[in-house]
Amino acid sequence: MKLVQTTALATIAVLVAGAASADSHSAIKKLPADLQGQYEKSTTPVAVPDRSNFKAPDGPYKWCHSESYQGNPWRVALTNELKRLVDGLVEQGVVSSFEMSDSNGDASLQISHIRSFIEKDCGIITSVPGSATGLNAAIEAAAEAGIPFVTGASAVTSEAAYNVDSNYYKWGHDMAKNLSEALGGKGNVVMVEGIAGISIVDQQRAGAQDAFAMYPDIKVVRMVNGDWTPSVTKSVILQTLATNPGAIDGVWTTGSETRVIAEAFEQAGRPLPVITGSVSGDALGYWKANPDKFKFTGGAVLPSWIGQSLFRTSSRIMAGQEPLVNTLMIPIPAVDSSGFDGWYGDCMKPDSAEIFPVAPNDPLPPEVIAAYFGGNTTPAPGWDYSQVTPACP
Repeated sequence: MKLVQTTALATIAVLVAGAASADSHSAIKKLPADLQGQYEKSTTPVAVPDRSNFKAPDGPYKWCHSESYQGNPWRVALTNELKRLVDGLVEQGVVSSFEMSDSNGDASLQISHIRSFIEKDCGIITSVPGSATGLNAAIEAAAEAGIPFVTGASAVTSEAAYNVDSNYYKWGHDMAKNLSEALGGKGNVVMVEGIAGISIVDQQRAGAQDAFAMYPDIKVVRMVNGDWTPSVTKSVILQTLATNPGAIDGVWTTGSETRVIAEAFEQAGRPLPVITGSVSGDALGYWKANPDKFKFTGGAVLPSWIGQSLFRTSSRIMAGQEPLVNTLMIPIPAVDSSGFDGWYGDCMKPDSAEIFPVAPNDPLPPEVIAAYFGGNTTPAPGWDYSQVTPACP
């Protein structure tokens, strides 16, 4: 997005106003300009970490992971990747054990699990939190006990936590901008959002609407909620097509349901639009089978690299490295037809909904994560991208 490249450094504090402290504004300005842009209009709180109660361990430590939900393949894949990486540290004698809990959507139970981890003297607690605010007291108790608490895939508001996050306003904006340009700046678009009421959804929508406003001949003809669920998404698309006989040239969505959107258009006997979203194994399989029909531009919000980023940040913290800010904004890899071969694998078919591609190149290059850690180029213990398990072994 050009706006990221041309944003004046002096305006960064304004762009993240209300989400960051004065000290964190100064810390953000120490980052390279492209990473500063990752904080643009983000509502995720940013603070300078308080390490006063933390001392890097001299010997093996217990790694504990608090999950809020394991009810879909995406979340299971994230956990599996994190465990694979931590198991490598166990083999090296850096970590003594890996323990995981799953609260299955119950925030009170997740709080209980976190407090149990504190009592068990875990060296670090990583988490995909089920609430942005509900866990804060437990997180602060962990910090008082000298235990770092690091989130992935969903941020919390407590300044005592470290968040490994992405800017979903920016992602929604980028996809809407790319979609508009793919349509030549004119056409009718349907927006398919995720679960109503979730802050990420609000950020994505705000970014998309700001981008679409740049193209007066792009018309958003309908906004619906697909809940990031294939069956719901297909149903709302079919309903939209039934009540909108005019041309629909593009579908903006942030989920992994792009294949079912294409199939809904086919089922309705309508030409396939340009579709945005997060690339997935079934979409790549459909793309391979329909190279002349499936038109995709989007990104890759994948469990593999999110689990890896959570691991790398946590491993560096436990090695005594200190990030400049407590919220690290990780750029979301872009995907379009020019990079198809790098994402596709032979195991991916149109029904491969439980297969997630692996980025062909490290989405968090060493120089990027080093910048977040004040230029420290010492890699995270146990990290080697060349050893990442491919999607199709």
